[in-house]
Amino acid sequence: MKIKIYTALLILVSSASQAQTLLTENFDTFPVTWTKTNQSQPVGTSNWQQGNVSSFGGGFNGGATSYTAVNYNSVASGMSGTISNWLISPIVSLKDGDVIKFYTRAGANFSSTPDRLELRLSTVGSSTINPSTGSSDLGSFTYLAVSVNPLLAPNVYPVTWTEYTYTVGSLPDATDCKLAFRYFVTNGGPTGANGNAIWVDALTVNRVLSTDTFFKSNFSVFPNPTSNVLNITNNSDSAINNIQVTDINGRIVKEVKINTNQINISELNAGVYLLKISTDNGTGTTKIVKS
Repeated sequence: MKIKIYTALLILVSSASQAQTLLTENFDTFPVTWTKTNQSQPVGTSNWQQGNVSSFGGGFNGGATSYTAVNYNSVASGMSGTISNWLISPIVSLKDGDVIKFYTRAGANFSSTPDRLELRLSTVGSSTINPSTGSSDLGSFTYLAVSVNPLLAPNVYPVTWTEYTYTVGSLPDATDCKLAFRYFVTNGGPTGANGNAIWVDALTVNRVLSTDTFFKSNFSVFPNPTSNVLNITNNSDSAINNIQVTDINGRIVKEVKINTNQINISELNAGVYLLKISTDNGTGTTKIVKS
């Protein structure tokens, strides 16, 4: 019977999850910690830049210029060629299950001119080699995570802000990485048949955490087991909004809806319970024992 109780408890603890934000970039201003390199051939004067006020609206999160943009002038004036223009993030630690999300749209109210965007990863952190020898050079960014309009077809690139996501795989351990947006268009440029302009906004990288992992990262409780008062140490940067104690059947047997560092469980029967603490940053759950 005890084995069944503890098994049910573990299932309950591990079933819910939180998200830890590893990286956020809303491009409200152009990020000085990012690197841009235009490897287009023949190379033009244009590069990734802060968004401009236009009749096509502003960034995904609002703000007339709150996005980053790049266009066909990546290739030299009066020429056609291959656009390969890169915007590279600072180091972010990634592992399997992390979710990369961003929004993009064509920089106009039409998409008949073919455009393409790639999201690529370098998995060597500070040893990353940036592309430097022309349009075919990938540097260390050999891992293609997302390709928007991979076939470079007309009328495909979205004309409204559209979400794209990628769930990290093949990184079982936390690994220092860099992300790169690559504006990649063949037969592009001022006189090419392809390539107009694209915008990017609202990049986030999130890690899904089990509620027990969230708890261990933010709280500790003592003494455990206890016969009466359970003390709570809050190591997070957010106040406690709610504390619940539930039995193994999921029934709430004690609840405190204030910011406190103690909860008295003296009236509960001896046994195993779940303690759930909720904050603005997430909810954590751990096992407690009433003696």
